[in-house]
Amino acid sequence: MKKEYTAIIKQEGDWWIGWIEEIPGVNCQESTREELLESLRVTLKEALEFNRQEAISAVGTGYVEEKIAI
Repeated sequence: MKKEYTAIIKQEGDWWIGWIEEIPGVNCQESTREELLESLRVTLKEALEFNRQEAISAVGTGYVEEKIAI
């Protein structure tokens, strides 16, 4: 299943800036639109993996993973 997120982007002066709407703290700034989108992809993947590892670390042992769709 491919997950989709929303990138909010704009050009401001010589820079492109952007945020991932659904994940607080995922934002980037690059000199081109293409670089910005790639940077957002990489940063989003890193943030999701960090959040996953943090949750697993916090729960300890004896947990069950459940998929939730909205």
